[in-house]
Amino acid sequence: MSASVSSPLLKRIPPGLWTALAWFAAAVEPIVEYVVMPPRPTHSLNFPRDGLDSLGARALLALAFVLVLAGSAALRRSTTPAYALVIAGTVASTVAWRQDEIPPLQFLAVDVALCYIAAIRSRRSSLTAASGALGVLTCYFMMRLLMGHDSGIAPEPFLALTVVIAWLIGNSVHQARAHTEELYARAAAQAVTAERLRIAREMHDTVAHSIGIIALQAGAAARVVETQPARAREAMLTVEKAGRETLSGLRRMLGALRQADQNQEGTGQDHGRAPASLHPALGLADVERLAATATAAGVRVEVRRQGKHRPLPADIDLAAFRIVQESVTNAVRHSGADSCLVRLEYRADELAVEVSDRGKGGGTGTGTDTGYGLIGMRERTALLRGDFTAGPRPGGGFLVAVRLPIPTMTEAEEKARAI
Repeated sequence: MSASVSSPLLKRIPPGLWTALAWFAAAVEPIVEYVVMPPRPTHSLNFPRDGLDSLGARALLALAFVLVLAGSAALRRSTTPAYALVIAGTVASTVAWRQDEIPPLQFLAVDVALCYIAAIRSRRSSLTAASGALGVLTCYFMMRLLMGHDSGIAPEPFLALTVVIAWLIGNSVHQARAHTEELYARAAAQAVTAERLRIAREMHDTVAHSIGIIALQAGAAARVVETQPARAREAMLTVEKAGRETLSGLRRMLGALRQADQNQEGTGQDHGRAPASLHPALGLADVERLAATATAAGVRVEVRRQGKHRPLPADIDLAAFRIVQESVTNAVRHSGADSCLVRLEYRADELAVEVSDRGKGGGTGTGTDTGYGLIGMRERTALLRGDFTAGPRPGGGFLVAVRLPIPTMTEAEEKARAI
């Protein structure tokens, strides 16, 4: 799991705030320049000094501020009504100033809101919003033509161009997001398939080993059942234990396989696996040998065990070993650390695994081959209904922490383990 990176400040500002800032800046500037400040030789036809003298004009301008503020605040929750409020506030401000056109800076807020709508809503909705803005501009243009007030260069074509540009930018963002989601969905589907194949290999190893033990112990019990009843009973308890552990593991794995639509991001892969045989599968008993191999590779690995050590179900033992193996491999290959600590704590109802190093903190487990190191560990943990966390440590280095619940043993299993 890679560390979360804070997004730039500009991206953390909500779109409604950008809309409000753009509109308020364009609305307050003429008030300050042409009403509050002392008279100057220059004057503005769009913002006459006596434009806000009447109480109705001031009330209408105040209403425009309220409409835009409400629209900006609700832009993320209710985009279409909020967008309509922004347009209504813009129109109300022009009426308050007795203007027959919308100043370009005042219309910038509408463009910002439209860009956001085009980025998050469907193309049909965004085109409807763009049509609304273009319709308002058309009404202003036609109104001036009908009243004979059209003189000079009309601003509406320029504003219409900004509407088109805003829609194109937002639509491009929308398409990029849709394409990214499609790629993620495709990768997730491929990852689920690969993960199922991996689980099938693990099931084959575990089941073949367990069935081999069951067959051997059952055969031995059959041969000595009359002459050595005690040994026959011990063999049958071993058969019961192996059968229960295998059945428990199969149920957990098959339950995961049925979840075809799980939102997986990737898959772990096992390299160099030996063919299935009757030899015991890898487990936490092999951690010391793994540590010796890593130490020989140049990174000293220290293994600390806490709690009452006891045998674990085969699938949990194997998953814990694979997680330790992947974490140690990442420390050797990516962290740049000279040492690594593996902590195994056997608790009453769970197994806690922690692998930490003092490297550069970049041990993301995304090696150059697959990039699925941490994702594979997360999936192994999820299959066993455990908890997985990983990321840079506050004091430097990288930490992988896993908690795997251990199923409660039955009385027969406890007796079998005690023999």
